[in-house]
Amino acid sequence: VSESHDLLLDVGSDLDEGAQRAAEDALGLPTLYASGRAGIASTVEPANGQNPEGENLDPLFDVLLEHIPPPQGDPDAPLQALVTNLDASAFLGRLALIRIYKGRIRKGQQVAWMREVEGHPVITNAKITELLITEGVDRTSTDEAIAGDIVAVAGIPEIMIGDTLADTEHAHALPRITVDEPAISVTIGTNTSPLAGKVSGHKLTARMVKSRLDTELVGNVSIKVVDIGRPDAWEVQGRGELALAVLVEQMRREGFELTVGKPQVVTRTIDGKLHEPFEAMTIDCPEEFVGAITQLMAARKGRMEEMANHAAGWVRMDFIVPSRGLIGFRTDFLTLTRGTGIANAVFDGYRPWAGEIRARHTGSLVSDRTGSVTPFAMIQLSDRGQFFVEPGDDTYEGQVVGINPRAEDLDVNVTREKKLTNMRSSTADVMETLARPLELGLEQAMEFCAEDECVEVTPEVVRVRKAELDATLRARARSRAKARG
Repeated sequence: VSESHDLLLDVGSDLDEGAQRAAEDALGLPTLYASGRAGIASTVEPANGQNPEGENLDPLFDVLLEHIPPPQGDPDAPLQALVTNLDASAFLGRLALIRIYKGRIRKGQQVAWMREVEGHPVITNAKITELLITEGVDRTSTDEAIAGDIVAVAGIPEIMIGDTLADTEHAHALPRITVDEPAISVTIGTNTSPLAGKVSGHKLTARMVKSRLDTELVGNVSIKVVDIGRPDAWEVQGRGELALAVLVEQMRREGFELTVGKPQVVTRTIDGKLHEPFEAMTIDCPEEFVGAITQLMAARKGRMEEMANHAAGWVRMDFIVPSRGLIGFRTDFLTLTRGTGIANAVFDGYRPWAGEIRARHTGSLVSDRTGSVTPFAMIQLSDRGQFFVEPGDDTYEGQVVGINPRAEDLDVNVTREKKLTNMRSSTADVMETLARPLELGLEQAMEFCAEDECVEVTPEVVRVRKAELDATLRARARSRAKARG
């Protein structure tokens, strides 16, 4: 806590007088020690590593009531409300979470819906069909809300964050909230592998996948779904790789079987030149990892803007890096910093294409036939690389079953069985000599994918596979690509 106070004073000393006064006022506020998991808060600092003493969160609520100013606004003025977030309801459709700055809003009221279409302001009359307030963790219907309230309204299916709801006779828009444009995209489609439908997944059709994506659009403003001209796959654009992985994980838990492509950046052509999104990234890590982090960012076309030493041996570094360079970054970053590093990135705009970024320097071990993985085959191939499968797993032609230390792909037979003879042999120690397979989660699988690979997602298992399963067709495609230079 004392280090935070010192840091706040240092920051305030570099700013204007108003900011300095604000920092000094902040230091005069009470300090609370709380545990969200235990549900307790206290004004007494606990011993190192211990939960604070207390029975509930009453000290926190008391401080909030004493120090947080009440909302300002005239409930008798003409209505002005800003859409700050979106949600969805199975019965009401899209819900707009609004903060009422002035006036009051009623169920059934006609309001002026003020928005932007292609950069131009548009005003449309709309009707509030439902008005919901929050009580605890539930939403209940109400007839009226006034200035200072945060409520949810229904009845405007295409409303977006930043729109204003105003009085029809005094329509004045509030400053818009901007939402970052999507920077990363993946292709999401039906599961096309030979093992589709053989596990617990029960949502397999393109109609079900498209319906689920359309439902997500109702309450999730951060994604876009783009038609790519295929009946069984769509391009889904999102703010980052993690946001898209969360969507796929939700669909997986709902029983969907999917094919997910490698994450790509959303590019633009500006003045005839290709541009890509860049991120402003701030990294905090122990000072012994500075060299490793600098090398990692340099390989991903990151440029250091500033570095500062903090107390207790920590360093803060600011980078400008292409969004493309952050695909697969999180796993490498946590590995290098042994889980101690903290990284945060915000969108910094579009800049010219930064050139090739080679984040993966290994190839893939690819199964050359369909069958069940055998212990004998795994023993014979154990020196070829690290595997994702183990004896007894089902596999198919074109599935990526491991990592090849070399840069090229290698087709392997992991279903080979030992020929039986009349000679006795001891196989009791076979399983003990096999290395433990590498388990890939959804995020790790999406990061691992090469350009010609995709991820098979089912409720029970995540597999990496080649987009083209047939080895002969893959070889022909490589030959044609090499001939074109």
